[in-house]
Amino acid sequence: MHHELKDTNIAITALQPGPTDTSFFHRAGMDDTKLGQEGKYTNDPAEVADQGFQALLDNKDHVFASSMKTKIQGELGKLMPESVKAEMHRKDAERSRGAGPATEVVR
Repeated sequence: MHHELKDTNIAITALQPGPTDTSFFHRAGMDDTKLGQEGKYTNDPAEVADQGFQALLDNKDHVFASSMKTKIQGELGKLMPESVKAEMHRKDAERSRGAGPATEVVR
């Protein structure tokens, strides 16, 4: 969308923060996952917001925001097969007690 709207007065920036210290993990029922216990402390919400806003003002199409770890993971992710990234995300979202993934599909 960023490129499709480049000749308009509409700016689009994809904010890609990685795990951030917000109430998201609690609301998602992920308190007992690697991401919910330690991963969320990787990124500060204020830094994520500042970097995302600055990227929007700079007309960037995306930004891997806040920590260096998130920025490196974002760049490396461009080189990884989707199946490898999916498995990494599955492990990070797995319940600590071995109960399986923290999220379930409800039909």
